[in-house]
Amino acid sequence: MIPFSNGWEFAPQWTEAFARGEGPAEAVRLPHTVKELPLHQVDEKSYQMISGYRKRFTLPEGKRFFLQLDGAAHIATVYVNGKELGTHPTGYTAFRVEFTDAAVPGENLVAVKLDSTENPAVPPFGFVIDYLTYGGLYRPVWLEAKGENMISDVFVQTPDLHTAQVAVTLDQKAAKDDTVIVRILDKDGKALAETAGSAARELRISVPDAQPWDLEHPNLYTCEVSLRDEDVKRVPFGFRTVKFKADGCYLNGKKTYLRGLNRHQSYPYVGYAASDSLQVEDARMLKEELGCTAVRTSHYPQSQAFIDACDRLGLLVFTEFPGWQHIGDESWKLQAIQNVKEMVLQYRNHPSIVLWGVRINESLDDDEFYIRTNAAAHALDPSRPTSGVRYLQKSSLLEDVYAFNDFSHTGDNPGALPKAEVTPDMSKAFLISENNGHMFPTKSFDNWARRQEHALRHARVHNDALADGQHAGCFSWCMFDYPTHKDFGSGDRICYHGVMDAFRNPKLAASFYASQQDETPVLEIGSSMDIGDYPASVIGDVWLFTNADSVKLYKNDQFVAEFSDTPFKNLPHGPMPMQAETFLSGWGDRVTEWRFDAIRNGQVVKSVIRAANSELKLEVIPSSTTLTEGDTYDMAAVRIRIVDKWGHTAPFVQLPLLFEVSGAAKLVGPAVITAEGGMGGTYIRTAGEAGKAGLTIRCPGLKTLQIAFDVIK
Repeated sequence: MIPFSNGWEFAPQWTEAFARGEGPAEAVRLPHTVKELPLHQVDEKSYQMISGYRKRFTLPEGKRFFLQLDGAAHIATVYVNGKELGTHPTGYTAFRVEFTDAAVPGENLVAVKLDSTENPAVPPFGFVIDYLTYGGLYRPVWLEAKGENMISDVFVQTPDLHTAQVAVTLDQKAAKDDTVIVRILDKDGKALAETAGSAARELRISVPDAQPWDLEHPNLYTCEVSLRDEDVKRVPFGFRTVKFKADGCYLNGKKTYLRGLNRHQSYPYVGYAASDSLQVEDARMLKEELGCTAVRTSHYPQSQAFIDACDRLGLLVFTEFPGWQHIGDESWKLQAIQNVKEMVLQYRNHPSIVLWGVRINESLDDDEFYIRTNAAAHALDPSRPTSGVRYLQKSSLLEDVYAFNDFSHTGDNPGALPKAEVTPDMSKAFLISENNGHMFPTKSFDNWARRQEHALRHARVHNDALADGQHAGCFSWCMFDYPTHKDFGSGDRICYHGVMDAFRNPKLAASFYASQQDETPVLEIGSSMDIGDYPASVIGDVWLFTNADSVKLYKNDQFVAEFSDTPFKNLPHGPMPMQAETFLSGWGDRVTEWRFDAIRNGQVVKSVIRAANSELKLEVIPSSTTLTEGDTYDMAAVRIRIVDKWGHTAPFVQLPLLFEVSGAAKLVGPAVITAEGGMGGTYIRTAGEAGKAGLTIRCPGLKTLQIAFDVIK
């Protein structure tokens, strides 16, 4: 497919004249949002409009021409040269149209009428929703030129770890029983196996040397299908099997706990309209920084770039069709079923996806409707189980896995309900699809006690979910803070439910997830050790979040104690408590320096120092300093912290951050923000040319930082 995301024009109000190429318009590149928004106090009505996009283009060589919109929020009608080609009433799956009959020699004009209102006639709309839905052509657009006969779809299943079962669908203009050639290629493009046969039946091909796709070794292969010399289609896939049994999830026959977080696809300022590189960065954070084994794409299918990254990284995915609590009329339901079909058809070759969500998130039982959604998913993909997220106990179970939003934990009770209390069928698998979240919203600038309790609540839920050996996994709510409708957020319309803030800076709760992996040493202290943060100046119980064997504590270089015990016996690495009496000291003592040494296999693998100090500095982490200007713009996310002498975030420092961009890039969002909880962030975007770019970050009283970027073509 030919990238088609550059050279568009946008108008916030659709008119027939705009569709004809007349009238004023703003030059834009995709992904694009209809309205850039503030971080706080977002008005959801501001992005609800009927807008227009258009692009002039000449055709490449070919006999048949197709246009594909990967994400158009939310009702898109496509015109080419004034001819209406079709309407797509969902913003979360791709929309593909053929425009061969509308094409003309020379210049052509495509126009997209885009309705980003919350239209109750289509999912997920019809009632209030706990997330913002934004608007725009927010994912890439593609142009495809083909011959007369073509391959329209390839589906690869792996019934075992050395067999590919390939179903080929030919376009309606091709003979259904045409012979196709199937090759399995390794990562270097070398053919490992080949077979030929009729496209009218599934073809099985054995690959004895295939290496399995799993969490530690996400080996990917390519299935190449050729239709004579007329068309070739290549599909990445992995050899893996997935089964959900009564006691959990089995990946390649090995029981695998799904330790995950829920993810929205939104970003500050631009909403859904972020570059592929930022989608990839979110997947990397989940796997490498947060130590997750899984992610739920709440509450809709997400970017192919994000799922591709999950494939490459070895991150399991539970994805679901769009919806939130509300079920509409029969017409609405028919569209929802169509959304299920599009989700499955467009994502079913990803080895990372292990569950289809075929129930409207947190909806009431509707057996007649959900019989149809399950049937649609199973018909198009018999290789994966289905699930559906509910808040109901003993709900009607039509799916293969009972997914339950378990918000029962309130701090002093068990972290999770027993399986037997929730599901009506103990023979089927069971998982927690959400927990915590609104039960204990926590801001990055809340006091230490709340931030520590936030982290402990996540630990308790996962510990107790693992305790009975019957929870397949737990997807906690959620990865990062996000804007929402007025009914659900704090006073600034933000849900502070994340283990990260909106810019993906980690809160203390993030360290719990990070500590569950073994690759990178982790040690975070649940307190600043400042007596002024505590009633009567008495530091309470402090918890250590670490994947070390033990932690040694030193006071002014004098050994105090070593900690290794944890009450969280079911976790790979449970938080370790330090009792309050450990820290008794009187007023007027000299400044105390606490040093914590994480010990693994007898060696210090990480040290943390907590001590009063007045030194502050800026610390920045760019997602990348090399940006690629090409098929469209590229973006870099810049995470910012104000830290003390020892590198710890200064959570009560709320200072202005000033941004200035030079060279071959532009700033995304405001030039001045306020650090919240000592943290903030910004984004830069390439500007159409190669060269050098720079970002200058200023904060009054602190040393100015400059980041250099290379923009390549």
